[in-house]
Amino acid sequence: MTRAVRARPQRPLPLAWLRHAGLVPLTALPRAAAARGAVALALPLLVGVGTGWTVLSVIAAVGALWGVGQDGADPYWSRVRRLAWMGLAAALGLIAGELALRSGPSTVVTVCLVVAAFVAGLIGLRGRVASVAGMHLLLGAVIGSGIPVPGPWWHAPLALLTGVALVLVLSTTPWLWRRYRIERAAVLAVYGAAAEALAAAGTPAAEGARRRLTDALDHAHDVMARHLGPGPRRPGQAELVQLVRASHLAVRLGEAVTTLLWQARPLAPTVTNVPLLMARRLLPERGDTAAGAAAPDFEPDSPGLRALAAVYAAAGHDRVDEPAPRFPARARTGRPAHLRYALLLALCVLVAQLCALALDSPRGYWLPMTVAFIYKPDFGPVLGRALHRCVGTVIGVAAIGAVSLLTDSTYAFIGVVAAFGALMAVGVHHHYAVATTALTAVVFVLLDLLGDHRALYGPRIVDTALAAAVVLVAHFAAWPESAADRADEQTEAALGAARRYRDLAPYVGPAERQGLRRAAYRELAEARRAAAHARREPSRPGRPLPDWEQAVTTAEQLCDAVTARSLTGSHAQGT
Repeated sequence: MTRAVRARPQRPLPLAWLRHAGLVPLTALPRAAAARGAVALALPLLVGVGTGWTVLSVIAAVGALWGVGQDGADPYWSRVRRLAWMGLAAALGLIAGELALRSGPSTVVTVCLVVAAFVAGLIGLRGRVASVAGMHLLLGAVIGSGIPVPGPWWHAPLALLTGVALVLVLSTTPWLWRRYRIERAAVLAVYGAAAEALAAAGTPAAEGARRRLTDALDHAHDVMARHLGPGPRRPGQAELVQLVRASHLAVRLGEAVTTLLWQARPLAPTVTNVPLLMARRLLPERGDTAAGAAAPDFEPDSPGLRALAAVYAAAGHDRVDEPAPRFPARARTGRPAHLRYALLLALCVLVAQLCALALDSPRGYWLPMTVAFIYKPDFGPVLGRALHRCVGTVIGVAAIGAVSLLTDSTYAFIGVVAAFGALMAVGVHHHYAVATTALTAVVFVLLDLLGDHRALYGPRIVDTALAAAVVLVAHFAAWPESAADRADEQTEAALGAARRYRDLAPYVGPAERQGLRRAAYRELAEARRAAAHARREPSRPGRPLPDWEQAVTTAEQLCDAVTARSLTGSHAQGT
C-alpha cells in the first residue's frame, strides 16, 4: 500500500498558471482561427485582382472558404488529414460538375448532381472525415456545374486545391514551434477536471463534475491516440514522452477520482489539490519551481485515497511501464441507415435541382448547394440546422446589403471578405447561424467579383428557405425516427459496455480493467449526447421518446460502484 509523505502545507496554485497550462477553460474567441480565415479568403482575391485571373481567384477563394469551415483547434495531423480529404473530394466533385456543365444538356448536370449526392450520402455517416469529404464532394459538383470556368478543365480544381492548401498551410505552420501544445492542453485539462471533481465530492455537483472529467479523458485520448501505441521514441522527443506518461497516469487518476466521488464524502483541500500538483510535476512550465513538490499531507484511509496517493507517487517515477487502455471501435450506424440517408439526400438534391430549373431563378445552383449544407444529420439536429441556415442567410444578406450602400470599391469589398472570413472562423467554433451569416456575405462578394451585379438578395433568401423546406419535408416524412434510432442504438451499446465492465473487472489486470472502464464511460457519454440530439428533433405525435437519460444515469452509477469495488479489492490484496 502506498503511504503519503507528510510535507509542508501546499500553497494554492496561482490561477494564472492554471489558465496558462490549460487547466482552467478559456472562453476567449478563437483569434488565431479568425486571423487565418481573414488571410485565407482575402489573399486569393488580391492575387486575382492584381493578375486579372478573377474567375480562378474566386474558385480559389471558394476552396479557402470551405477550408476555413473545416479548420479547427484539434491536433495538426488531424487537420491535415481532414483538410486533405476534403480538398481532394471537392476537387473530384468539381471536375465531375464541370465536365457535366461543358457537355451542354441540363439533364446531364442533374444526373451528375444526383449521383454525387448518392455517393456523398453513402460515405457521409462513416465518421467525421468521411462525412466532411462526402459533403464537399457534393458541393464541388454543385459549384462545378453552376459556375462556368474558362480554359482547360483542370484549371478550376487546381485553383480550388490552392485555396484549400492555403488554409492548410496557415493552420499547421505553428506546428514548427509549438509541436505538442494541443496535446499538452488536452492532457492538462484532464487534471483540471479531476481537481474540479474532487472539490465537488459529497455535493450535488459531483455527478456533473464526473461527466466533465469523462469528457476531458475522452478528448485527451482522441488527441493523444496516435502517440499512445507501442514503439521506441526518437531522440529529441522528451516532451512527447512526458505527455504519454501524463496521459497514462491520467487514466489511473480518473479511476481514483471516480472512487472518491462514489464514496460521497467532502474532501480536504490537501486532497483536491493533488491533481493540480501532479500536473505541475509531470508537465511543468518553464521556470516552475514547484514541479518537485512532495506529496500533500493526508491520511490514505480509504481505497480511493490510497489509489490517489499511489498515482501521485507514480508521477514521481521516471517512467510508466503499463500500457494505455485501448478503446474498442465506436458503434456506427449500419448499412440500412447509410443507404436510406444516401437515397434521401439524392432525392432532396433532385427536387432542389428540378425546382431551380422550373423557377429559372438566377444562380439556381444555390438550391442543391443549400441542401448539401443542411442535410447533415450527423452534424446535429436537422431542424435546428435548417432554421439556423435560414436565419444566418437573412442576416448575411442584410449585412452585405448595408455594406453595398456604403461603398463599391473592389478593395473595400475584399476587406469585407476578410472581416467575414474571420467571423466565419468564429462561427464554426461557436454557432452555425453565425458561420452561415459570414458565408452568405462572402458569397455575394465573390459573385460581384465574377461580374454578376444583379439584385440577388431576394432569390438567395427564397432559395435557402425552399431548400430547407425540401430537406425538412423529405426527412421528417421518410425518416422521422432517425435521431431516436441512433439514441436507441447508442444507449444499448453503452449499456452493453457497462455490463462488460461489471462482469470482467474482477477478473482482469489493472490495464484491462481501465480499458473496460474507459470504454464504458465513453459509450455512456456518447449515448447521453445522442439522447440530447434526439430530444431536439420533432417526434411523431403520440410516440413518447424513451427515457434514455435515466438508463444512462443508472449505468453510470453501476460503473462507479464497480470502480470502487475494484479498487477496494486490489488494495485489499496489497496491489
